[in-house]
Amino acid sequence: MLTLYGYWRSSASYRVRIALGLKGVEARHIAVNLREGEQRGDEHLTRNAQGYVPVLELPDGTQLTQSLAIMDFLDASYDVNPFMPRDAVTRSKILSASLTIAADIAPIQNLSVLNYLRREFAADDTQVKDWSAHWISKGFDALEPRVAENKQDFYLSDHPAFFEICLIPQIYNARRFGIDMTRYPALSEVEARCQILPAFKAARPENQPDAF
Repeated sequence: MLTLYGYWRSSASYRVRIALGLKGVEARHIAVNLREGEQRGDEHLTRNAQGYVPVLELPDGTQLTQSLAIMDFLDASYDVNPFMPRDAVTRSKILSASLTIAADIAPIQNLSVLNYLRREFAADDTQVKDWSAHWISKGFDALEPRVAENKQDFYLSDHPAFFEICLIPQIYNARRFGIDMTRYPALSEVEARCQILPAFKAARPENQPDAF
């Protein structure tokens, strides 16, 4: 069985939980408490020298890091519910939208970045929230028209795939930081279609054993 080391509110861990669910792959989940600094402990650093989650451990002991790389591994390993189309142009468009979230939005509102703002620049909670909301809004402002012009139920796909796996955790974080999602009706429609599906329900942060 696969083992997933993650944290209930980590958006990157959330992505991998969704991906596992869409592929119908069982995994044992082991919590790494980011609030208590377990990601910086020697045990976890042997899994990921950056001290990040998630880490997916294979039955032979191989450990994979970076959520998008793990998603790519799962897609290459399990044929059901493909995350990417074969058409090169469509694939590139989906990857571009996904990276708008995973490369441009999410990293600069991760816990380690927000703690750095507090520690090095004496940012208070309001300033940290405003920082996060600014970058989420900037990314969503770019994504909304792209998704709105799409004619399929999911972004360039008839089923939830790579983009939706990235989008749903980011919308969860958007609400945490006070983003009014009525500004983004197309993104919200995709979210609504996803959230009724078992893989997305099971992956929700509040449904994880380590949630608090």
